[in-house]
Amino acid sequence: MADVPKDLMQEIKRLEEMFAVDTAKLKSITEHFVKELAKGLSVEGGSIPMNPTWCMAFPTGYETGTFLALDMGGTNLRVCEIILTDEKSEFDIIQSKYRMPEELKSGTSDELWEYIADCLQQFVESHHGTKDLEKLNLGFTFSYPATQDYIDHGVLQRWTKGFDIDGVEGHNVVPMFEAAIAKRGVPIKLTALINDTTGTLIASAYTDTKMKIGCIFGTGCNAAYMENCGSIPKLAHMNLPPDTPMAINCEWGAFDNEHKVLPRTPYDIIIDKDSPRPGQQAFEKMIAGLYLGELFRLVLVDLHDNKEVHIFEGQNIDKLRKAYTLDSSFLSMVEEDPFENLSETGDLFQNKLGIIATHSELELIRRLAELIGTRAARLSSCGVAAIATKKGYETCHVGADGSVFNKYPHFKQRGAQALREILDWAPKKNSKEEDPIEILAAEDGSGVGAALIAALTLKRVKEGNMAGILHPENFK
Repeated sequence: MADVPKDLMQEIKRLEEMFAVDTAKLKSITEHFVKELAKGLSVEGGSIPMNPTWCMAFPTGYETGTFLALDMGGTNLRVCEIILTDEKSEFDIIQSKYRMPEELKSGTSDELWEYIADCLQQFVESHHGTKDLEKLNLGFTFSYPATQDYIDHGVLQRWTKGFDIDGVEGHNVVPMFEAAIAKRGVPIKLTALINDTTGTLIASAYTDTKMKIGCIFGTGCNAAYMENCGSIPKLAHMNLPPDTPMAINCEWGAFDNEHKVLPRTPYDIIIDKDSPRPGQQAFEKMIAGLYLGELFRLVLVDLHDNKEVHIFEGQNIDKLRKAYTLDSSFLSMVEEDPFENLSETGDLFQNKLGIIATHSELELIRRLAELIGTRAARLSSCGVAAIATKKGYETCHVGADGSVFNKYPHFKQRGAQALREILDWAPKKNSKEEDPIEILAAEDGSGVGAALIAALTLKRVKEGNMAGILHPENFK
């Protein structure tokens, strides 16, 4: 960067200081995180909801049957049919994806459920025809914070991922979904409502017995793990045996909503203030795919508007001024640019934003993308380290899914390096040596995981062990 002008070099240094998270800071965040996990399990609760899921076993690998899985994410709706075969940990899958129209995210509740029911009807009819259909058991991946009193019940606590539909928060979403399905006469029985993170945990444990934690790093961020019921004070009134496992959906995007430890920049504060839910999802807004491109955009607009910094001079930046015009895939492309002269980044800015950037500006752009991506990866490891510390896991596998984990350049390596720093591991003897806690690409949680949880639920029902698991009305 020897040829970068002094004013831009000063800005790069300022941004480096602003976005850097050193080892000591990572450790203090993790320490606070451990306390917040425990608080969420207590009767009083805390920022992190720590929702019991009523998924109370890991799979054995020998589950069988045919199940539907419905995954309602932030961008797509996916419908799968999963056949769990007689072979250990083997399955067949058929699936279709449907784009979630943007207008649905702020439309009416009826429009949302009718759209989902239409997609399910299309899928079932295209794979099974329309006659003499047997009822299909469905695992519904509803990836939003929900309170579950049973596994086929879920009261939406709050919308995330840019959704803002009236009349759903504070209500059980299952009757709404079932009414839309019944209207179309589709033969589907909702057996389990799950979170994608719980599904990720269960699907990954299906093929890997070392799997202890499931994480999502995508449009949003979250984690799930198995807790003993004896360590969940808010379930004490149910008198469950203390050593009974219970999958906990942490909903850790809400970590540090009180702003005690996370190193927020002025740009993070703007993102929070302008979001549909100010004051919520503090952790998620610093590490999730929905916000990384917006952080990057806000910094560039601020630099352009700062009279002492000369960037994009004399150019029209109206396209760059549009909120959320850049997503995390834009940052990925900047970080992946293999050319020394950053020609691909230059083309990207010209084609997408109508901005012709100088080489010095491209250097700043590349460094800014690295800083935002690195901070996200390093902060994400604090949550993993916190669960491992709380549970006393010295070695385990963590299954991670989501677009940021799978597609963002260097996210895995940067996260692994941060874990090493937080947990004080000795340096590796060679490159092939595994870390004690490895974060690996997860199995398909919202598809296979949903099917497995439906299968585990039916197994409990057959064993007559359904107290607190399924809504009592289902046994009339």
